[in-house]
Amino acid sequence: MDLVKLVTDKINVEETVDSVGCESCGATSVFVGTTRDNFENKKVVRLEYEAYEPMAINEMNKICKAVRDKWQVRHIAFVHRLGLVPVKEASIVVAISSPHRKESLEAVQFTIDALKTSVPIWKKEVYDNENESKWKSNPECAWKENNKHASESCS
Repeated sequence: MDLVKLVTDKINVEETVDSVGCESCGATSVFVGTTRDNFENKKVVRLEYEAYEPMAINEMNKICKAVRDKWQVRHIAFVHRLGLVPVKEASIVVAISSPHRKESLEAVQFTIDALKTSVPIWKKEVYDNENESKWKSNPECAWKENNKHASESCS
């Protein structure tokens, strides 16, 4: 079973991890991406995320299918936050259970990397100087090379 969600409230990490628990699994691997307080010597006060939600959910579900095609996993939870995300709070939680650790570890790594390349979620860093903020792109973004607005794309 897959849990794929975009949320505007604080992500309940424990609940997300618990959702993938399974008696037949010996591994649960988790990635929690949080807002850090700095970037290139600037003080970050929060991140702001926006998404084209129907397409983002569709792409997230495609990633889950790709994980299932490649690894033997039992449950996948893939939750991304939208809106304002203060320092130390989670922007994304990926939790995957599997019978053995290798599958869940590799699947979590693949999931976060795939999110960065294909899911239409945009991230803005807001610095302590409120007049200064920056829409961020990821070097992994699949459409970055062909998009003159690439600095405004990819989470």
